Amino acid sequence: MSVETQKETLGFQTEVKQLLNLMIHSLYSNKEIFLRELISNASDATDKLRFEALAKPELLEGGAALKIRISFDKEAKTVTLEDNGIGMSREDAITHLGTIAKSGTADFLQHLSGDQKKDSHLIGQFGVGFYSAFIVADKVDVFSRRAGLAASEGVHWASKGEGEFEIATVDKAERGTRIVLHLKKGEEEFADGWRLRNIIKKYSDHIALPIELPKEQHGEDKPAPSETETEWETVNRASALWTRPRAEVKDEEYQEFYKHVAHDFDNPLTWSHNKVEGKLEYTSLLYVPGRAPFDLYQRDASKGLKLYVQRVFIMDQADEFLPLYLRFIKGVVDSNDLSLNISREILQKDPVIDSMKSALTKRVLDMLEKLAKNDPEQYQAFWKNFGQVLKEGPAEDFANKEKIAGLLRFASTTSSDAGEQSVALADYIGRMKEGQDKIYYLSGESYAQVKNSPHLEVFRKKGIEVLLLTDRIDEWLMSYLTEFDGKHFVDVARGDLDLGKLDSEEDKQAQEEVAKAKEGLAERLKAALGEQVAQVRVSHRLTDSPAILAIGEQDLGLQMRQILEASGQKVPESKPIFEFNPSHPLIEKLDAEPDEERFADLSHILFDQAALAAGDSLKDPAAYVQRLNKLLVELSV
Repeated sequence: MSVETQKETLGFQTEVKQLLNLMIHSLYSNKEIFLRELISNASDATDKLRFEALAKPELLEGGAALKIRISFDKEAKTVTLEDNGIGMSREDAITHLGTIAKSGTADFLQHLSGDQKKDSHLIGQFGVGFYSAFIVADKVDVFSRRAGLAASEGVHWASKGEGEFEIATVDKAERGTRIVLHLKKGEEEFADGWRLRNIIKKYSDHIALPIELPKEQHGEDKPAPSETETEWETVNRASALWTRPRAEVKDEEYQEFYKHVAHDFDNPLTWSHNKVEGKLEYTSLLYVPGRAPFDLYQRDASKGLKLYVQRVFIMDQADEFLPLYLRFIKGVVDSNDLSLNISREILQKDPVIDSMKSALTKRVLDMLEKLAKNDPEQYQAFWKNFGQVLKEGPAEDFANKEKIAGLLRFASTTSSDAGEQSVALADYIGRMKEGQDKIYYLSGESYAQVKNSPHLEVFRKKGIEVLLLTDRIDEWLMSYLTEFDGKHFVDVARGDLDLGKLDSEEDKQAQEEVAKAKEGLAERLKAALGEQVAQVRVSHRLTDSPAILAIGEQDLGLQMRQILEASGQKVPESKPIFEFNPSHPLIEKLDAEPDEERFADLSHILFDQAALAAGDSLKDPAAYVQRLNKLLVELSV
């Protein structure tokens, strides 16, 4: 071994110490994942070299074929993994192996459940896969040299996973990284060719470059002591999975490839593998994950597909190929029409990208439609994870608005499970009453609040189904989703409710007569409530409650007002419409009240109660309590 210089001992970042402690003492349920993670990192290193070499061919240093080699020594109890990818400089090693960005370790530690198997699944997703080596090793040596640096600028990183690491400068003739794992007592099973081959076939067969092991000799693995004497054999397919015909790829292979590109341990819900030929030529392999990533609702988090051009890796997280509301989709796209030196700036302006984005978006939506049709239970699992993100679609993607609407799911007044969003719009339309030509909905803070809202009373009486919208995004969604399948959406809390043909001519005539008869009471209430209300009128919505507050046709609903207020934005001023039920006993007593002061107190109590029933907060709670107490004292006398 060459002489080490500039040797120093450094401490790990606090989060890394926590992570190492977890790896060493807790995650034993699936030890073999260490090899999957190290191979995945090595594959990424070769991808990065290919990409950087497009602009700097000299980084290839003579053009040696890219590969990963894994060897072992039973006597020394070591496993060695070597790649000839981009490699690391001394600074890279300190940065990448000694510290982790908060988005990695800290979030990883936050998401731990205490279940070993589940927690081990998180390792790759949070970009902390290297440290899985300490599950089986009590010491790890890393020898690396970044492509383009001199042989004398190699680096040796070493740690026993106990809070610190050593780093030194060494000579390293070849670019790339060599990792030597010194196996713990009891982990000698991994210093075995048959065991390593099986792990590679299980997890890494899809890796698109050769993974080589020493060739078996006379039925036994006898790795030779030197590189020149060892015969190597490729143990994986070493071809890009997406380039193979679909008929030749097994489901298990698709699933393992997903785990590689998504850094997920669970299987995807579904996938679509497609080759396009003609005006555009590209191949796509798209996956719908089985669960949401931790940063799904961070709209600026990393997202997008792996981009290849003519099978050459170009970039991770190319987000120009799918709209933001489909940011949960994982996979690869490999184009023959783009330039090898394409950049993010060019991607944003290239008309080819727009065509590909349109086609890939339709493919994802078709994939989801197929899942919803063929496996409603699995689609419901998808909806629980990604439904709120999909609801961003109608605002972002006008061309596919109808298609996205068909994929949305809502709770409704006919839902059997409390609050479960399982009603498709097509199913709602299929259950519509004879003469019904609108889709009715009500939005609010919670399922309990909207399900028991007085606004639904007339709909219950007539047996009309109403969609119940309780997600924070719903009111914003409905401002863009105005109709589906030719049927307009109607907010049952907004404007003057018109049930159209669902009300008979006799009903309409009776409503007009009552409204005319109660004009005096409406004027008296308006005078009492003053500037608190925009209008007072007889309600056609109520059957059991005395009063409700309706929203003006052009006014913001309560949800949107609360969102704007919470974000510090100015909320347009608006006043509710006070509707009363003329046949309710309280309203009848109010109408007969001769004392104007008492009439005003009762009117304000009814107004405040209506506001509470709508999920709003009172502007003056103290005044409400004072009036209510005054009324209670009067009743008790």
